[in-house]
Amino acid sequence: MMGYYIIAGAIFLVSSFVSNKLKSKFDYYSKLNLRNGMSGREIAEKMLADNGITDVEVISTPGQLTDHYNPANKTVNLSEVVYNQRNAAAAAVAAHEVGHAVQHAQAYSWLKMRSAIVPAVGISSKLSNIVIMVGLALSVGGSVLGSNIFLIGIALFAMTTLFTFITLPVEYDASNRALAWLENKNMVTQEEQAGAKDALKWAARTYLVAALGSLATLLYFISIFLNRR
Repeated sequence: MMGYYIIAGAIFLVSSFVSNKLKSKFDYYSKLNLRNGMSGREIAEKMLADNGITDVEVISTPGQLTDHYNPANKTVNLSEVVYNQRNAAAAAVAAHEVGHAVQHAQAYSWLKMRSAIVPAVGISSKLSNIVIMVGLALSVGGSVLGSNIFLIGIALFAMTTLFTFITLPVEYDASNRALAWLENKNMVTQEEQAGAKDALKWAARTYLVAALGSLATLLYFISIFLNRR
Protein backbone atom coordinates (compact mmCIF):
# COMPACT_ATOMS: atom_id res chain seq x y z
CA MET A 1 0.00 0.00 0.00
CA MET A 2 3.02 2.29 0.07
CA GLY A 3 2.34 3.25 -3.54
CA TYR A 4 -1.18 4.31 -2.62
CA TYR A 5 0.08 6.60 0.14
CA ILE A 6 2.66 8.14 -2.19
CA ILE A 7 -0.02 8.87 -4.80
CA ALA A 8 -2.42 10.19 -2.16
CA GLY A 9 0.32 12.41 -0.71
CA ALA A 10 1.25 13.80 -4.12
CA ILE A 11 -2.40 14.51 -4.95
CA PHE A 12 -2.87 16.22 -1.59
CA LEU A 13 0.16 18.48 -2.14
CA VAL A 14 -0.86 19.49 -5.65
CA SER A 15 -4.49 20.01 -4.60
CA SER A 16 -3.40 22.16 -1.65
CA PHE A 17 -1.20 24.28 -3.90
CA VAL A 18 -3.97 24.86 -6.46
CA SER A 19 -6.55 25.51 -3.74
CA ASN A 20 -4.34 28.05 -1.99
CA LYS A 21 -3.52 29.68 -5.32
CA LEU A 22 -7.23 29.91 -6.13
CA LYS A 23 -7.99 31.57 -2.79
CA SER A 24 -5.16 34.07 -3.25
CA LYS A 25 -6.38 34.89 -6.77
CA PHE A 26 -9.91 35.52 -5.56
CA ASP A 27 -8.64 37.62 -2.67
CA TYR A 28 -6.56 39.67 -5.12
CA TYR A 29 -9.33 40.19 -7.68
CA SER A 30 -11.81 40.96 -4.91
CA LYS A 31 -9.92 44.24 -4.58
CA LEU A 32 -10.50 45.04 -8.27
CA ASN A 33 -13.80 46.90 -8.10
CA LEU A 34 -16.08 46.83 -11.15
CA ARG A 35 -16.40 50.07 -13.04
CA ASN A 36 -20.10 49.39 -13.62
CA GLY A 37 -20.69 49.02 -9.87
CA MET A 38 -22.83 45.87 -10.23
CA SER A 39 -22.94 43.22 -7.53
CA GLY A 40 -22.57 39.51 -8.17
CA ARG A 41 -26.33 39.12 -7.82
CA GLU A 42 -26.98 41.84 -10.40
CA ILE A 43 -24.42 40.33 -12.78
CA ALA A 44 -26.11 36.93 -12.48
CA GLU A 45 -29.61 38.31 -12.96
CA LYS A 46 -28.59 40.29 -16.04
CA MET A 47 -26.84 37.31 -17.65
CA LEU A 48 -29.93 35.19 -17.04
CA ALA A 49 -32.14 37.85 -18.60
CA ASP A 50 -29.82 38.28 -21.60
CA ASN A 51 -30.10 34.54 -22.23
CA GLY A 52 -33.89 34.60 -21.98
CA ILE A 53 -33.96 32.55 -18.77
CA THR A 54 -36.83 33.63 -16.52
CA ASP A 55 -37.38 30.56 -14.32
CA VAL A 56 -34.06 30.60 -12.44
CA GLU A 57 -33.68 32.42 -9.11
CA VAL A 58 -30.44 33.94 -7.80
CA ILE A 59 -30.05 33.37 -4.07
CA SER A 60 -27.38 33.81 -1.39
CA THR A 61 -25.82 30.80 0.31
CA PRO A 62 -23.54 30.70 3.40
CA GLY A 63 -19.81 29.99 3.21
CA GLN A 64 -16.86 30.85 0.98
CA LEU A 65 -16.43 29.40 -2.52
CA THR A 66 -19.73 27.55 -2.01
CA ASP A 67 -21.19 28.94 -5.23
CA HIS A 68 -23.11 26.48 -7.41
CA TYR A 69 -26.05 26.04 -9.73
CA ASN A 70 -28.78 23.65 -8.58
CA PRO A 71 -30.64 22.19 -11.58
CA ALA A 72 -33.18 20.47 -9.32
CA ASN A 73 -34.78 23.71 -8.11
CA LYS A 74 -33.26 26.00 -10.75
CA THR A 75 -31.35 28.31 -8.43
CA VAL A 76 -28.02 30.06 -8.87
CA ASN A 77 -26.54 29.88 -5.38
CA LEU A 78 -23.92 32.56 -4.73
CA SER A 79 -21.82 32.73 -1.57
CA GLU A 80 -22.57 35.79 0.52
CA VAL A 81 -19.36 37.51 -0.60
CA VAL A 82 -20.03 36.93 -4.30
CA TYR A 83 -23.72 37.78 -3.95
CA ASN A 84 -23.08 41.19 -2.41
CA GLN A 85 -19.68 42.38 -3.62
CA ARG A 86 -18.93 44.40 -6.74
CA ASN A 87 -15.57 43.26 -8.04
CA ALA A 88 -13.97 41.18 -10.78
CA ALA A 89 -13.88 38.00 -8.68
CA ALA A 90 -17.60 38.24 -7.86
CA ALA A 91 -18.45 38.94 -11.49
CA ALA A 92 -16.44 35.92 -12.65
CA VAL A 93 -18.05 33.50 -10.20
CA ALA A 94 -21.58 34.81 -10.71
CA ALA A 95 -21.30 34.62 -14.50
CA HIS A 96 -19.75 31.13 -14.29
CA GLU A 97 -22.64 29.78 -12.24
CA VAL A 98 -25.13 31.31 -14.63
CA GLY A 99 -23.15 29.58 -17.36
CA HIS A 100 -24.38 26.31 -15.82
CA ALA A 101 -27.95 27.59 -15.87
CA VAL A 102 -27.55 28.39 -19.57
CA GLN A 103 -26.17 24.88 -20.14
CA HIS A 104 -29.24 23.46 -18.41
CA ALA A 105 -31.63 25.61 -20.44
CA GLN A 106 -29.93 24.57 -23.68
CA ALA A 107 -29.68 20.88 -22.70
CA TYR A 108 -25.88 20.88 -22.95
CA SER A 109 -24.94 17.25 -23.58
CA TRP A 110 -22.08 16.98 -21.06
CA LEU A 111 -24.24 18.45 -18.29
CA LYS A 112 -27.05 16.02 -19.12
CA MET A 113 -24.58 13.14 -19.00
CA ARG A 114 -23.16 14.26 -15.66
CA SER A 115 -26.62 14.69 -14.14
CA ALA A 116 -27.64 11.24 -15.36
CA ILE A 117 -24.86 9.46 -13.48
CA VAL A 118 -25.05 11.49 -10.25
CA PRO A 119 -27.13 8.84 -8.40
CA ALA A 120 -24.70 6.05 -9.34
CA VAL A 121 -21.71 8.21 -8.40
CA GLY A 122 -23.27 8.98 -5.02
CA ILE A 123 -23.40 5.27 -4.23
CA SER A 124 -20.01 4.37 -5.70
CA SER A 125 -18.19 7.19 -3.90
CA LYS A 126 -19.48 5.92 -0.54
CA LEU A 127 -18.71 2.26 -1.15
CA SER A 128 -15.66 2.10 -3.43
CA ASN A 129 -12.90 2.55 -0.85
CA ILE A 130 -14.53 0.15 1.63
CA VAL A 131 -15.03 -2.54 -1.02
CA ILE A 132 -11.47 -2.07 -2.32
CA MET A 133 -9.95 -2.43 1.15
CA VAL A 134 -12.03 -5.52 1.93
CA GLY A 135 -11.08 -7.02 -1.43
CA LEU A 136 -7.41 -6.29 -0.86
CA ALA A 137 -7.47 -7.91 2.57
CA LEU A 138 -9.27 -11.02 1.35
CA SER A 139 -7.22 -11.40 -1.83
CA VAL A 140 -3.99 -11.97 0.10
CA GLY A 141 -2.94 -15.51 -0.71
CA GLY A 142 -4.75 -15.61 -4.03
CA SER A 143 -8.34 -15.79 -2.81
CA VAL A 144 -10.73 -15.73 -5.80
CA LEU A 145 -13.48 -14.20 -3.66
CA GLY A 146 -11.15 -11.42 -2.51
CA SER A 147 -10.05 -10.72 -6.09
CA ASN A 148 -13.66 -10.49 -7.25
CA ILE A 149 -14.56 -8.10 -4.43
CA PHE A 150 -11.47 -6.04 -5.23
CA LEU A 151 -12.54 -5.89 -8.89
CA ILE A 152 -16.01 -4.70 -7.88
CA GLY A 153 -14.37 -1.97 -5.79
CA ILE A 154 -12.27 -0.91 -8.77
CA ALA A 155 -15.39 -0.72 -10.94
CA LEU A 156 -17.08 1.48 -8.33
CA PHE A 157 -14.03 3.73 -8.14
CA ALA A 158 -13.94 3.91 -11.95
CA MET A 159 -17.43 5.41 -11.86
CA THR A 160 -16.25 8.28 -9.66
CA THR A 161 -13.22 8.78 -11.91
CA LEU A 162 -15.49 8.95 -14.96
CA PHE A 163 -17.57 11.57 -13.18
CA THR A 164 -14.52 13.79 -12.54
CA PHE A 165 -13.63 13.71 -16.24
CA ILE A 166 -17.19 14.41 -17.41
CA THR A 167 -17.15 17.39 -15.04
CA LEU A 168 -14.21 18.97 -16.88
CA PRO A 169 -15.99 20.02 -20.11
CA VAL A 170 -18.98 21.15 -18.03
CA GLU A 171 -16.83 23.50 -15.94
CA TYR A 172 -14.65 24.76 -18.78
CA ASP A 173 -17.68 25.45 -20.95
CA ALA A 174 -19.43 27.37 -18.17
CA SER A 175 -16.33 29.55 -17.77
CA ASN A 176 -16.11 30.15 -21.51
CA ARG A 177 -19.76 31.18 -21.61
CA ALA A 178 -19.22 33.50 -18.66
CA LEU A 179 -16.16 35.20 -20.13
CA ALA A 180 -17.73 35.57 -23.57
CA TRP A 181 -20.83 37.20 -22.09
CA LEU A 182 -18.84 39.56 -19.86
CA GLU A 183 -16.82 40.70 -22.86
CA ASN A 184 -19.55 40.82 -25.50
CA LYS A 185 -21.93 42.77 -23.29
CA ASN A 186 -19.16 45.17 -22.22
CA MET A 187 -19.78 44.32 -18.59
CA VAL A 188 -16.14 44.69 -17.62
CA THR A 189 -13.05 46.65 -18.58
CA GLN A 190 -10.06 44.90 -20.15
CA GLU A 191 -8.35 44.75 -16.76
CA GLU A 192 -11.46 43.33 -15.09
CA GLN A 193 -11.88 40.78 -17.90
CA ALA A 194 -8.28 39.64 -17.46
CA GLY A 195 -8.87 39.25 -13.73
CA ALA A 196 -12.05 37.26 -14.26
CA LYS A 197 -10.29 34.99 -16.76
CA ASP A 198 -7.36 34.37 -14.44
CA ALA A 199 -9.63 33.58 -11.48
CA LEU A 200 -11.73 31.12 -13.48
CA LYS A 201 -8.59 29.49 -14.88
CA TRP A 202 -7.43 28.56 -11.39
CA ALA A 203 -10.92 27.43 -10.42
CA ALA A 204 -10.93 25.06 -13.40
CA ARG A 205 -7.56 23.67 -12.36
CA THR A 206 -9.04 22.36 -9.12
CA TYR A 207 -11.29 20.10 -11.20
CA LEU A 208 -8.40 19.09 -13.44
CA VAL A 209 -6.25 18.09 -10.46
CA ALA A 210 -9.13 16.10 -8.99
CA ALA A 211 -9.64 14.23 -12.27
CA LEU A 212 -5.97 13.42 -12.78
CA GLY A 213 -5.59 12.38 -9.15
CA SER A 214 -8.57 10.07 -9.40
CA LEU A 215 -7.20 8.54 -12.61
CA ALA A 216 -3.77 7.95 -11.06
CA THR A 217 -5.36 6.19 -8.08
CA LEU A 218 -7.57 4.08 -10.36
CA LEU A 219 -4.59 2.98 -12.46
CA TYR A 220 -2.71 2.07 -9.29
CA PHE A 221 -5.55 -0.17 -8.10
CA ILE A 222 -5.78 -1.77 -11.55
CA SER A 223 -2.04 -2.51 -11.51
CA ILE A 224 -2.38 -4.23 -8.11
CA PHE A 225 -5.25 -6.32 -9.40
CA LEU A 226 -3.33 -7.42 -12.50
CA ASN A 227 -0.24 -8.28 -10.48
CA ARG A 228 -2.26 -10.49 -8.13
CA ARG A 229 -3.87 -12.53 -10.88
